Amino acid sequence: MVMEKIVPFNPSRIRGHIPQLYRQGIMWGLLILLVVVNGCSPQARPIQLHSENSHYFLWRGEPALLITSGEHYGAVLNRAFDYDTYLQTLHSHGFNLTRTFSGAYCESAGAFRIRDNTLAPAEGDLLCPWKRSDVPGYPEGGNTFDLTQWDPRYFSRLRDFVATADRQGVVVELVLFCPFYRDSMWDLSPMNAKNNVNGIGDLDRTDVYTLKDQPLTRTQDRMVEKIVTELNGFGNLYYEICNEPYFGGVTLKWQRHIADVIVRNEEQLGTRHLIAQNIANGSARITAPNPAVDIFNFHYAKPPTAVTVNYHLGKAIADDETGFSGSEPKPYRLEGWDFILAGGGVFDNLDYSYTVGHEDGTAEIQAPGGGGPVFRHQLEILRNFITGFNFINMAPDSTLILNALPDSITVRALAEEGAAYALYVKGNGLRQLQVRMPDGMYLAEWVNTKTGRIDKSETVRPEQGSLVLDTPEYRDDIALKILYQ
Repeated sequence: MVMEKIVPFNPSRIRGHIPQLYRQGIMWGLLILLVVVNGCSPQARPIQLHSENSHYFLWRGEPALLITSGEHYGAVLNRAFDYDTYLQTLHSHGFNLTRTFSGAYCESAGAFRIRDNTLAPAEGDLLCPWKRSDVPGYPEGGNTFDLTQWDPRYFSRLRDFVATADRQGVVVELVLFCPFYRDSMWDLSPMNAKNNVNGIGDLDRTDVYTLKDQPLTRTQDRMVEKIVTELNGFGNLYYEICNEPYFGGVTLKWQRHIADVIVRNEEQLGTRHLIAQNIANGSARITAPNPAVDIFNFHYAKPPTAVTVNYHLGKAIADDETGFSGSEPKPYRLEGWDFILAGGGVFDNLDYSYTVGHEDGTAEIQAPGGGGPVFRHQLEILRNFITGFNFINMAPDSTLILNALPDSITVRALAEEGAAYALYVKGNGLRQLQVRMPDGMYLAEWVNTKTGRIDKSETVRPEQGSLVLDTPEYRDDIALKILYQ
């Protein structure tokens, strides 16, 4: 759109400029309408990797890393879920990320031993990109789907979700696809020929994401193209190709194909969003990275080996899902601190305390994971700690710790040499820490990871390039902030 130069209001000249002012009024009106419909400024620049340190992000003109404890990915596809309350809750903790599935995949009640699973909508509450047909027979209630028609209710909800997240300062990781872990899950997908009137998807679940079936692949391409077009104006957004593609027969060739579909369409639209690829549970060394991918996602990334073996790639590395360690906060707190202090750019805890009716995160957890208000408070402490540094200038440094450590204790360190040091001690029993550091005056503060209190503060001077600090009493873990004075 080309806009004419705005003529300043002058009563003596207005008569001769009424047509021009009228045209300008229409143009400004269209821009305002675009903002209202899309929920963001048409000039909003999407979150991107930071040019000075691409392990982190630039968002809204400021350095950023992403830390959250979010719901189980059903906020959009489950229309009974009140995402306004949910996103307000994230904002109240200062969290800036949520992960949500597109609707091409859902789960049945009780899957993975999760009670009140947001990815398992009640009968009639599933929304997905495709419109319902007039043919009954979907196993979770209602009619089957027509894969040639879009559901306007879904896209209205999707746009509003991203717009609402933007107002709350939350970035959306939109997960386009997910493998079908069991036949019972494939039996619920609109892409299964049993559930659509188009006869598309008459194949085994392990062949869905392989490029073997051209009509199905084209259906997937069209869904990606539609979503990318609908959301192109939003800045608080990036895409994950597929959740846990190392299950269910998902091929690397298919993942590259979907990434190419995103890139190709965004080149035409003129705005590029980041793309994430889920690499492994735990850790794996990435040997042939797709150049279109900006964020490498890992699940249950403890210890944070995924960061150390892939840091040289110069991309953001994410611990994108936690779980299967009980409902107590401790294992997830340890995992989050360890990952971020190892140099990770994203920590996304899977929080099962968000359910329909408890979108404020107060539900009793009955699932193979954790979350809840106590954990979220502890995660706030991590967020406050790391954002208290100019972390863009920092990098992991495994040479800082000079004293020998027992096998039961690890120390992670991010450093801006001679200026700032962020350290995290995990494991009981450390009495003293010897840190390599240039001469000068420094303030050292020991931070309690459970309460946020400063347990010990002192002004210190290294001697001959070494700073020796006595550790205050702590349990399980403690953090240390050192700043040059």
